[in-house]
Amino acid sequence: MKVAIFGLGYVGSTAAACIASQGHAVVGVDVADAKVDAINRGESPVREPGLADMIADARDAGRLSAVTEIGEALGDCELAIVCVGTPSGVDGAHDMRFIVQVTRDIAEAVQPDRAKSLTVAYRSTMRPGSMENIIAPIFQARHGDAAAGLVELVYNPEFLREASAIRDYFDPPKIVIGTRDGSRSEAMEMLHEGIDAPTFHVGFREAELTKFVDNSWHALKVAFANEIGRVCETLNISAQAVHEIFVSDTKLNISAQYLRPGGAFGGSCLPKDVRALQYIGSDIGANTHLVDALIRSNEAHKHHQFLRVTDGLAPGAKVLLVGLAFKQDTDDLRESPAVDLARKLLDAGYQLDIYDPGLEPEQLVGQNLGYAFAYLPTIETLLVDRDIAQGGTYARIVATNRLVDTLDLGDGDIIDLSAAP
Repeated sequence: MKVAIFGLGYVGSTAAACIASQGHAVVGVDVADAKVDAINRGESPVREPGLADMIADARDAGRLSAVTEIGEALGDCELAIVCVGTPSGVDGAHDMRFIVQVTRDIAEAVQPDRAKSLTVAYRSTMRPGSMENIIAPIFQARHGDAAAGLVELVYNPEFLREASAIRDYFDPPKIVIGTRDGSRSEAMEMLHEGIDAPTFHVGFREAELTKFVDNSWHALKVAFANEIGRVCETLNISAQAVHEIFVSDTKLNISAQYLRPGGAFGGSCLPKDVRALQYIGSDIGANTHLVDALIRSNEAHKHHQFLRVTDGLAPGAKVLLVGLAFKQDTDDLRESPAVDLARKLLDAGYQLDIYDPGLEPEQLVGQNLGYAFAYLPTIETLLVDRDIAQGGTYARIVATNRLVDTLDLGDGDIIDLSAAP
């Protein structure tokens, strides 16, 4: 099968490499020259363990290429997968501009004399009803009544976690296929052949809501655990012991995932999808008070951790922050709690060094690049290498992940924000 991938960020690049590794021919489409050039050089445009090797292998085998414009790329494709971003808009709702533009491009490129319909599957998180009220009308406006025969629309949410995306692609917790009437899709069955996971064939709206429910639940677990952690710390109770007791109950407490007091939630999915679900709840009068509180609780936890880091530390003191990306083994800075902490420390007058070997500012692209320099415009002067981090004299060392375990820091004053207080 020949597959086109629209959007070569973390989701799209991973999908392109994994699909190509299964023997399919893949062409990636992205407006960013840097991402397209990286793919065509056999390199990964994003940092993800194992992805660079998979892309290099796919390029060597002639199964992966990338272009900046669709052109004739869809002519012999059976499947197009849309993975462009849906960032938070000013009101908290998803910004659908990229989805609309890509959909228009695909609709324009689909030729009315195709021998077989093109399956267009969307993986970008978007509001329930988007497939019916935004996507389908664009194809109908371009092709009229013939659209239903030319294009099969599918909503297929992804469940990839950065730093483990390849493993998650081949071993997902579930597969959700949303179609107009909940029927099966031949192209999607071929795409997921050999992947063993519970599969759900549902309507568009059920599939669209899945990511909101999942990501809001994950955000809820993190925020809940951190609220309990703050109570424990204030009352001089061991949050670690309370956590151990709580997660031992796998019958009623569901799962240990995310249920550990520590860092605030961040990254490209949880904050924006919680905001969007909050907007939807307000828009339809559903009064989702718990969801409404998640972002506020998370911001409160970020400030709590800033106070914890600076407790007893005089302004002007030198601080080493170990780990800036929102998660170890990734270079994704979008809504990273560590970025907020770094900004707060600088604003409060502390001297700051940052050690994160996965970050190279010149390789940041797209929204990741914009976010990094918007919040830390001096990021290039803050990053230090391993020797400086190990040899520097710091009043306090702040760890956001397990990177600190790779350093020889002696008996320095280390605060581990990723662990329970």
